[in-house]
Amino acid sequence: MNHVVETSPGEFSLYVGGVFASRTPANVRTILGSCIAVCLYDPVARVGGMNHFLLPAAKDDDGFEVARFGVHAMDSLIGELMMRHKADRRRLVAKVFGGGHVLDTAHSTDSVPERNIRFIRDFLRDEEIPVVAEDLGGTWPRLVIFHCTEGRARVKRMTGTRVVDALRVRDTSAAKETPQYGSVDLF
Repeated sequence: MNHVVETSPGEFSLYVGGVFASRTPANVRTILGSCIAVCLYDPVARVGGMNHFLLPAAKDDDGFEVARFGVHAMDSLIGELMMRHKADRRRLVAKVFGGGHVLDTAHSTDSVPERNIRFIRDFLRDEEIPVVAEDLGGTWPRLVIFHCTEGRARVKRMTGTRVVDALRVRDTSAAKETPQYGSVDLF
C-alpha cells in the first residue's frame, strides 16, 4: 500500500504507516481515530513533516510494516527531516494529534488510544522535542492538515461521525474560518 498519495500538486494524503516531509510548500492531511499523527517543524530551515502511526510498538515480529509503530515512525520522520531536508534536530518542535476513543469500547489506561498518547508524550519528552500544540484524546475522529513550510496545523474534530464515515471525507479545506487557538486552527 502506498502510505502517501499526492492528491493534487502540493497536496498529499497520509495513511497509517506514512511519513512525509518537505522543504517546499506542501500540505499533508490525514484522518485519525485512535492513531497518532506527529507534525515536526524546524522554524529556521522552514522544513516540516508528519507521520501517522497505529500503535506504540509491535508485540512481536508480526510482519507489519515498521512505520505503523510509533518508535519507528518517529525515527523515520526525524531522519527524513534532518537528513533529507537539512533540518536541525535541536530546533524541532512538535504538534501532536489523535488518540481518540472512537470505538464503542470501555475506556481504560491500557486502551490503544491511552497507550498511544502515553508513548508520544514520553518519546518527545525523552528526545527533548518541545510540544507546542496538541489535540489528544476525546471520543471523535480528527482531520489534520499540516502546512509543511509554515509549521501551521489545522484540526477538524469530526463530532457525530463514525470512524468509517470519517475515512470517506475528501477535501474540507474550504471550511469556514474559525478562531485560532495558539498555533493550531480548529475548523
